[in-house]
Amino acid sequence: MAVDESHGPVVGATKPHHIEGAAKAADLELSAEECAYLEEPYVPHPLAGVMAQNRPANAKEKHVWSTGDQKI
Repeated sequence: MAVDESHGPVVGATKPHHIEGAAKAADLELSAEECAYLEEPYVPHPLAGVMAQNRPANAKEKHVWSTGDQKI
């Protein structure tokens, strides 16, 4: 894992060229067709586990990730 001192760790980056490659990606401009191609395999699915509790309808319920009486 590399560390960018101005922001923090960059997970998965173990060599300088990993960071350089990621930075170059910010300059890419994809066409609508290219975006559609990349998004095509995505299948939305319902949240599961703890994240499934993170919904407005459940806001007042006690959750496994609740902080209890702690002040954060």
